[in-house]
Amino acid sequence: MTVIVIGAGIAGLAAALRLAHSGRDVTVIEAHSDVGGKIRTLPTAAGPVDAGPTVLTMRPVFEELFASVGERLSDRLDLIPQVILARHFWQDGTVLDLCSDPTVNARTIKEVLGPRSAKEFLHFQARSQTLFEAFKSPMMFAREPSQRRMQGVVLSKPSLISAMAPHLKLAQLLARTFSDPKLAQLFGRYATYVGGAPDKSPALLSLIWQAEAGGVWQAKGGMHALARAMQHLAEARGARFLLNTPVDRVLTKSGRITGVSTRAGDIIEAETIVFNGDPAALHAGLFGPHAKTAVPNAAVKPRSHSAAVWSFAATPSRHDLALHNVFFGADPLAEFKDLAAGRLPSDPTLYVYAQDRGGAQKPCGPERFEIIMNAPPTDQAAPSQETQETCRNLTFSVLSSMGLTFSPTPRETLTTPAMFNQLFPASAGALYGRTPHGLMAAFKRPTARSRIPGLYLAGGGCHPGAGVPMATLSGMHAAEAILSDQTSTSKSLRTATPGGMSTGSRMTGVAQSRSSVS
Repeated sequence: MTVIVIGAGIAGLAAALRLAHSGRDVTVIEAHSDVGGKIRTLPTAAGPVDAGPTVLTMRPVFEELFASVGERLSDRLDLIPQVILARHFWQDGTVLDLCSDPTVNARTIKEVLGPRSAKEFLHFQARSQTLFEAFKSPMMFAREPSQRRMQGVVLSKPSLISAMAPHLKLAQLLARTFSDPKLAQLFGRYATYVGGAPDKSPALLSLIWQAEAGGVWQAKGGMHALARAMQHLAEARGARFLLNTPVDRVLTKSGRITGVSTRAGDIIEAETIVFNGDPAALHAGLFGPHAKTAVPNAAVKPRSHSAAVWSFAATPSRHDLALHNVFFGADPLAEFKDLAAGRLPSDPTLYVYAQDRGGAQKPCGPERFEIIMNAPPTDQAAPSQETQETCRNLTFSVLSSMGLTFSPTPRETLTTPAMFNQLFPASAGALYGRTPHGLMAAFKRPTARSRIPGLYLAGGGCHPGAGVPMATLSGMHAAEAILSDQTSTSKSLRTATPGGMSTGSRMTGVAQSRSSVS
């Protein structure tokens, strides 16, 4: 069977790797000059700096992927565990570190914010862990989640209803949980990890904390090393990569996939396609009129947040930075009011990734940094000079007021929402696909099987959602859906594939009957 994977993001790489390992003829077609998708790097005087996702979480997802093709993650990637998950700064001078040990966190919170806050944290920790453990298999790791199965989980354990707080938004839950607004602000921040606002996202998203609390690893050489390792493994199994090759159209005949045409006019035939891009691009007709029918409008709208991202090398004025740093705005919800109105936040919270702070050695000289500020999505074709100046003034004035300056001050190293819209057409720069707002939002994301036979979907805009682990899962699910569908239509017995490609997962147990991806 010939398979084309459109897009070499992390989901496309995961699908290509598993399909090539199973003996399929795989061609990956990528519009850009390198693999990785949103896992991007930009050049600086201090070396390549990350310009997208920064660290690896939910490590078992990647261990499962590598094991499924007969490899060990640790043999292919040098991962550095981080003791400090993040260092948090507030404008009154408060600094709080969190790690993966809840007991240590409670002790730290007690020292910084008092014993009451420590007790409240342990209560929140227990709640979020209960939710994570209850829903990771039927929802996050399920190939195609169903409301019925979710209801069954809740009915089997009625106490989950209280933990879910279905009648509350995340911000409301956190305000009731924490007497100190700093902790409510801190844990509300996790809604932004999937492109949402805490005052509009369901309280269920409190479980996102557990994805990071399970451990954070920095990849030596940056996150792009993960994408490159997956590319090399796929190539070793026969997958071909065509870079700098934009696909112009998905081709069909009698309602079924027949291949693609490239912008250069070449036609590449295939019976199966994995689309690793924002499903909004299909819905917008960028890949032909028939491909528009692949997903419904509700699967791609409304859009999630975007971001303004700085990537540069400079010497910082503060010496107390960790690998991950969060500098909080004065008003916990002010930035989300601005974002909802389509404006850049006037009181932003800023994420500062100090890429050279993850190891044992302290950096000397200019360091590499990535700074992220939430921003509204946009369908602008090009960034405006006004937007770039506003981003610059906001970012560095806020950090300067909290004692962090850079020498030299970065100027031409900004990626705006409009630029993300250029990099990922029809996305509106929304880095997380569809918004997570609403209790049923997770069920509206498209799953692996599109409405067009032979066209499968993978990426952060699909189920199970945004983020490197979730997108990786989506690629794995897409591959398993293809293999499952081929098996179900085959007239002969299935033969063993190299390495024993499984349709189940050691993480999730017995495979479900259908596949859902992100």
